[in-house]
Amino acid sequence: MKHAFLTTAAAALMALSSYASAADLKMSHVRPQDATIDVELRAFSASVAEATGGSVNVNIFPASALGDYTTVQERISVGAIDMATQPAATAADRRMQISSFPYLAGNWDQARAVYGPGGVVRETMAELYAEQDITMLAAYPVYFGGISLNVENPNAGSVEPNGIKVRVPGIKSFQLTGEALGYIPAPIPFSEAFTAVQTGVVDGVIGSGAEGYYASFRDVTKTYIPANTHFEVWYMIISNGSLAELSDEDQATLKEQAAAFEATRWEVAESDQAKNEQRLVDELGATVATLSDDELATMAATVREKVWPAVLEDVGAEWGQAILDKVAAAGN
Repeated sequence: MKHAFLTTAAAALMALSSYASAADLKMSHVRPQDATIDVELRAFSASVAEATGGSVNVNIFPASALGDYTTVQERISVGAIDMATQPAATAADRRMQISSFPYLAGNWDQARAVYGPGGVVRETMAELYAEQDITMLAAYPVYFGGISLNVENPNAGSVEPNGIKVRVPGIKSFQLTGEALGYIPAPIPFSEAFTAVQTGVVDGVIGSGAEGYYASFRDVTKTYIPANTHFEVWYMIISNGSLAELSDEDQATLKEQAAAFEATRWEVAESDQAKNEQRLVDELGATVATLSDDELATMAATVREKVWPAVLEDVGAEWGQAILDKVAAAGN
């Protein structure tokens, strides 16, 4: 009986030791529960748990429950939050504006070459995150950006001043892009943006795309203009401290699962964009403006002429131009 008791006790201690060594990581994201990114991250979490035999558990916190994405990035940098999949917060480093540089890519093939594995912007962002003690695990392509309005714009393809006031993120590139496209930009925090449109402080939003407007602005979107303002890509990031606490084997497995997560996303992102644009029509009754190739080309040319020089000065002209040159050399 004594031997059996010792065996049972040893097994219990082993189980407790295994439980204690399991890593519980908190993952933040900006969309509501059950949005596309939420569903995909929960699938990622399940794959990580399975691949590590339960030794790594990624707990998902949607809807900025752990804080605004800028705050979350700062807290990841110091190890107070483990992980996030979200836009890059340029407040920490203005050079991160390179990720949302307007009209940098013109189509999905170009976007994958720039932001996908081996792409110049992707590699640059990984380096910038590393300077903040953050490891980038994956890029998450979301959509080409557009303009959501709570009013009509009869000249949706024009870049002439239209008197329509729109919320933009507090990022210089978005502010200047809104102005170049004929709008009156008003920098407003994301957490206050819906109320600003709802109460008429602004007439719409620049800075997101069909999926984002459906998820967060569905009740105030009457017109959607697919202007391809920028390519929206988020990044799956982890605190270097949180990563270092994992075993070498679990670190490798987490990175493998993140790579698989990204690869899957690149396969479905373009069709997701089309589906979400159609959802605005079918479910919300919104009007999606039709822009000609010439109108899109004029928008792109206008923004590149008026916005690029100013943003380059903001991020460092020599540094930024070197990246744009590499993008051009890659055929974009």
